[in-house]
Amino acid sequence: MSIVANKKAFHDYFIEEKLEAGIALEGWEVKAIRGGRASIKEAYVVIRNGEVFLFGMHITPLLAASSHVKPDPVRTRKLLLHSRQIGKLIGQVERAGYTLLPLDLHFQRGRIKVEIGLAKGKKQYDKREAEKERDWVREKARLMREKV
Repeated sequence: MSIVANKKAFHDYFIEEKLEAGIALEGWEVKAIRGGRASIKEAYVVIRNGEVFLFGMHITPLLAASSHVKPDPVRTRKLLLHSRQIGKLIGQVERAGYTLLPLDLHFQRGRIKVEIGLAKGKKQYDKREAEKERDWVREKARLMREKV
């Protein structure tokens, strides 16, 4: 069940490969995400010292959060992957010029997971071409409806 999707990533990048990762969260963050108070629009993934981190994900804290906890809405969060997966990602990001982006935040068996994508940036003409293709499909469907 999807919580938040990053539609902008599909518009700005070609997504080559998708990977599912766990995410290390605090208790107030889980409650806020369950309440639908998360955003991954400006988020990105970085690999440092053999570990994968998610930067820029914004989680708005609930008003009823504990008084002893000082919530930081945009703190760096660690992603949980197997070392083989991390090694493969390091090779592709450093060698081939790919970037890592969060695509989707969803529940899986009660746990919150992040789908990250190995992406390559689109040029402006690629974006226009994709827009023309979507318009043509829409126009074709409209014409077929009118004929019937």
